[in-house]
Amino acid sequence: MTSESTASRDYSADLALALKMAEISDEITLARFESLDLRIETKPDNTPVTDADRTVEKKIRELIATQRPQDLFIGEEFGKDELDGKSHYWVVDPIDGTKNFLRGVPTWGTLIALIDPENNSAVGVVSAPALFRRWFAARGSGAFRTVGNRNPEKIHVSEVKRISDASLSYSDLLGWGERYTPFLDLQQEVNRVRGLGDFWSHMLVAEGAVEIAIEPKLAIWDMAALDIIVKEAGGRFSSTDGVDGPHGGSGLSTNGYLHEEVVNRLKTNLNGNE
Repeated sequence: MTSESTASRDYSADLALALKMAEISDEITLARFESLDLRIETKPDNTPVTDADRTVEKKIRELIATQRPQDLFIGEEFGKDELDGKSHYWVVDPIDGTKNFLRGVPTWGTLIALIDPENNSAVGVVSAPALFRRWFAARGSGAFRTVGNRNPEKIHVSEVKRISDASLSYSDLLGWGERYTPFLDLQQEVNRVRGLGDFWSHMLVAEGAVEIAIEPKLAIWDMAALDIIVKEAGGRFSSTDGVDGPHGGSGLSTNGYLHEEVVNRLKTNLNGNE
């Protein structure tokens, strides 16, 4: 599929397919959550992986190979296709928050995204069945949330325009490097700070419950679905350097109004200079 077809592609159909993938993943992950026979291994990067992670990614790969054979694929557990600059490609994190999954903490979910040949997110689904929540969006169609068996409801970021009134959420204090001190300083200036972490922080930005969500080190499969959902909810998603999209190695979601100010506050270098 060439980039020329980007404008004519029916992203509503792709979103429907992604939601079908989420249904499949939820069935697998919920069945294995808190299971006594869950199989756990340690990957070369010292992060855990379970049989649930791998089963989900395999099932989604199989479905895409059948339903979208022209598309490429990037997954956390089984690697990626070689991108050709002409094809759409799917990006999947079978379980974002695997450490939570292992410990019985319900904050984990499957992240599914479609990215166009120009590397812009077009479809995103975040499904967190242990929280009874799912968030999804397609380009130009807005962002939505379902809670339990309720009908989907449209979501939008907040209208907060001052740092002093904002709520901030993050995962932890590891990986900040030279931005550690400015990040701590930022926490002193906002109205409220909570360490909710992972995908949920960013979805709370999309819902308007939080204004700022930050993580210093992320892979594309951690961010691709978040990017389009936050943007379709009226917010902005970038790296902590302010580079828009899910390709910058870190993630910053805001309601848009506060984005540049947060980026600038995190730019202080080791010597404390801008």
